[in-house]
Formats: sequence, structure tokens, C-alpha cells
Amino acid sequence: MAEYRTPLRDMRFLIYDVLDFESHFASLINRELVDRALLDAILDGAGQFAERELWPINRTGDAQGCRLVDGQVQTPDGFKEAWQTFVASGWSGITGDPAYGGQGLPHSMGLFVEEMLSTANMAWTMYPELSHAAMNALDTHGTEEQKQRFLAPLLRGEWTGTMCLTEAHAGSDVGLLRTRATPNLDGTYAITGTKIFISAGDHDFVDNILHLVLARLPDAPPGTKGISLFIVPKRTVAEDGSVGEDNGVNCSALEEKMGIHGSATCVLNFDEATGYLIGEEHQGMRCMFTMMNAARIIVGIQGMGCAEAAYQQALDYARERLQLRSLSGPKNPDGPADPIIVHPDVRRMLFTQKALVEGGRALAYYTVQQADLAEFGADESIRQDADAMLDFLTPITKAFLSETGFESVNHALQCFGGHGFITETGIEQLVRDARITLIYEGSTQIQALDLLGRKVILTQGKALLRFVGAMRAAAEECADVLPEIAGRLREVADEWGELTLTVAASAQEDLDEVGAASVDYLMYSGYATLAYFWARMAMVAQAELAAGETDHFFEGKVATARFYFARLLPRAEAHRRAALAGAESLLALDQEGF
Repeated sequence: MAEYRTPLRDMRFLIYDVLDFESHFASLINRELVDRALLDAILDGAGQFAERELWPINRTGDAQGCRLVDGQVQTPDGFKEAWQTFVASGWSGITGDPAYGGQGLPHSMGLFVEEMLSTANMAWTMYPELSHAAMNALDTHGTEEQKQRFLAPLLRGEWTGTMCLTEAHAGSDVGLLRTRATPNLDGTYAITGTKIFISAGDHDFVDNILHLVLARLPDAPPGTKGISLFIVPKRTVAEDGSVGEDNGVNCSALEEKMGIHGSATCVLNFDEATGYLIGEEHQGMRCMFTMMNAARIIVGIQGMGCAEAAYQQALDYARERLQLRSLSGPKNPDGPADPIIVHPDVRRMLFTQKALVEGGRALAYYTVQQADLAEFGADESIRQDADAMLDFLTPITKAFLSETGFESVNHALQCFGGHGFITETGIEQLVRDARITLIYEGSTQIQALDLLGRKVILTQGKALLRFVGAMRAAAEECADVLPEIAGRLREVADEWGELTLTVAASAQEDLDEVGAASVDYLMYSGYATLAYFWARMAMVAQAELAAGETDHFFEGKVATARFYFARLLPRAEAHRRAALAGAESLLALDQEGF
């Protein structure tokens, strides 16, 4: 089996040289004690856990999958043991509130860890990631008693958590859900209903699981305005925190899935299960988005992580696999053929993977930097600006990184040829695993509507204008040393604003124009944001080379930036034209005509 190597060099390049996380951490309220020594220790430790504990059980987890035995889910060999090591090493609560047993580190440090774990074993990492979403909701909306009773065991890794949103008839339209919450005399609620597609819904890691369940009270108004959020433990929890008997929560089936077989995707039945209201009645959607927004950034990281693992294997294979001769003459004259990395189209596929993975990593890190500032910024204006930028970038991060991540793993499979299509290399598993990232936590289409409708048009593009301003500033900064990049970056900044104004004007006449343009608008936005980050990375790398640095790492950054602007950024023009094409061609055919 091929090795996985945590990309610490590239991570540190972004963290220290491009995005200056050292100064960033120093600017945060109550998080300023994070320094380089601590960050390096965490990066190294998480990298070792990913490489030594998670990567070796990635293939076995896919082959074995989860099993439902007598109503209890059994995870693949090594999964439970990896969880025990994870908890014993202190990873479960690194970003949690210290008042409840967490370590209080910034959100971004948690994301760095999650990237490495998810890249090494996406299926296993679903379990702590779902717990993390539950922690966020409890920390933001829970009462003090709920935090002591439920949040603390999650942070310690003694319990895990889930998000129970989806029902078979509702899908992404959660306003149609039917799960009922009936008030009990003691202030609790009896929860009854069925939820599907519940990741980490049952397993053998711990003795209790906290389900965060969307349900309706008897007097709830219809639609999303009538949804409330409840804590529903798998087993009852006494006031002193002790775990009791079963609580009417049962796993009736495991979904047979295309990928992430080691992640238990459950059908959960709630039969008069005791639940506790989080937040206010009928405010469940607000609470839900506390979970969802963080989860969406993580899903983008998952897509990018699959691409990172696949790129590493494709690159190694392309260097070793001998096939055909270079058109410009033999590059391996003493061998029977040349390594396939010398062939231009293999290099195109490798460059595409490298550009999308490393550019996507920069976008994700910048986005989570905004999450840090939105909560721990030094003053209210900083927090508000960061929150707006976070809202704007989250759908781009989720959808664009998952879309391009799936493209990248397919390029990796193509580099392997037939050897990629069989299970031996593990590439086909990464293709299957990556495919879900385009769907869950809000599909690409949902993210696109959110971006264009809510985050741009309804806000009059305030965050977009700020980001476009940063693009123009970067173009000016690199005009002398990288003029070809600077000129195109300036053009894209202007085009993005013009595209937005045109689509927004069309939407005032017909709201179908938003749906018709949204996905192409999002993809354009993704290519535009990566152009900005590749310009920034290229400037840093070019400065190192100009100072006499001879490291191939920096040469690779400049070359990849030039490849991105020459070969990938032109895709944005096709998306721009499609977004401007309007809804007419989409709506011209009656249903019967399809």
C-alpha cells in the first residue's frame, strides 16, 4: 500500500509565510498565547497520528465497512482502537471551551488537524467531525446546565455527537420534516420520528451518543419557522451526568453506500425518546446553521483531502511508471521507456491536481482565519467584517473544493490508467469517497443558491467588494515581478463585479435567473478566489527565489501559479458566459419533452 505523507511543508508555507497565522493568533482575544512552538507541536503530532494510526486502516475500513449486529453498529477493525488513541492523546477537545474541559485553541488549529486526519482516513474522521458539529451547537446555544451535563463529556471524548436533520421525504427541504416533539411535565420532550443518512449515528467507540435532532412542537407553524432543535441521548443521562438505560433511540438499518464504508450512515428511529430543547422554541434553524456552517468548511477540506492523497500517489506512480518515449527524445535512455511524467498530458493532470489542492488549501485556511476573527477579533468591527467574509466564503469553500477535489481524484485515477480502476492501488476508493462531498451538508446547488442569493444579492455584495479590493491590491503588488499574473488578476476582479451586477439586475425581473446562474456563478467565484491566492503564493515564493533561495519548493509554487493562470483560470470565462446566458434555454422545454 502506498504511503501517505502529511503535507507539512505546504501547510507551514501557508501558515507562516503567506497568511501569517503567527500575527493572526497574536491579535485574537483570549487566544493570543498560541505561538509557533505550540503550533508546530500540534502539526507534527497530528501528522504522526494521521500517518501511523489512520492511514493504515483506511483500506481495511473500506473493505470491511460497518455491520449492524443485534441493533448495535460494529465498526471496522482498528477504528475503535484509533478512537481510544485519539482521545488519550487529547485531540477530542482542542478547540473547546476550557471551562468545560476543552483546550481553547482557535478554530483554525482544529481545521489544520482535521485536514490531516480526513486526508488519511475520511471515513474514520467522520466520527470526531460530527461530534465537533454537536459541540459547536451546544457551546453556542446550550444552557449552562446543558453544557456541564452534555458538552463536557463530548470534549473529553467520552461520548460522541451527531446531527439528525434529514428525513426520507424531505431531503434538503427540512421545512417538510415530520419528527414530533411532545412536551413532558418535567420540562423535557418526547421525540418521535425517523431520520436517515445519519453519519456516526451508532457505533462501538463509546457508551453514549448525543443526537441533535430537528423536530416540531405541537403548536409549531409550518415550514422552517416551526422547527426546534433538541438534544436526544442514545442512553438516558441523569442530572449528575451518569449514563442510564436506553432512551428509545434505535438504529434500524445501515445505508449501503458508494464510499466512506467505514463511516456508519444510519437510519435512526426515535420512539418517545427523552429530549432537551436547545435554544428557543421554533428557532431550530438558527441553531442548525451553527452546526452546518462549520461542517461545510470541513466538507470542503474533505474533498481537498481526498485530492491530496490521490495526488501524492499519482505523482509517485508517474515518476516510476515507464511507458513510451518522450516526443522530444528519450529522457531515460538507459531504460526501456521513459517515465510517464515526461509526457505533456500526464503533466497537465498532475499540475491540475497540484494547483487545485494547494490553491484550495489556501482558500480553506483563509476562510477559517475569518472564523477565528469572527469570534475572537479584537473589536466589534473586526468581528462583524470577519463574520460577513466568513459567510461569503463558506459556500465557495464547501462547493468549489468538493467539485474540484472530485475532479482531481479522477485525474489521479487516469494517471494510473487501468491500475487505478482496480482496488489494489486504492485510487478508486478515493474517487468513491470523494463523491459524497458534492452532496452532503448542502449540495453544490444549495451552496450556489446560498452564495448568489443570500451572501451576495441580499447583502448588496459587501463582502464580495472587500474581496475584490484585496484582489486588486494583490495585482498591484505583483505587477513588477509577475506582470502576466497581475494583469489577469486585475481583469478577473473587474469581471466578477460586472458579472454580479448583471445577474442581480436580471434577478429583479425574474427570480429563476438566480437559480439558472447560481452554479456557474459559484464556480466562477471559486476560480477567481484561487487566482487571488495563487498570486499571493507566487509573490512569496518569487521573493524567496530573488533572495537566492534554490529550493525546488519555491520554483514549484511559481510554476504552478503560472500554470493556474494559463490553463485553469480560463475556465472562469466559460462559467461567466453560462451564468449570463439566462434562464430561457433552461425553461424552454415542458416536462413532457425531456
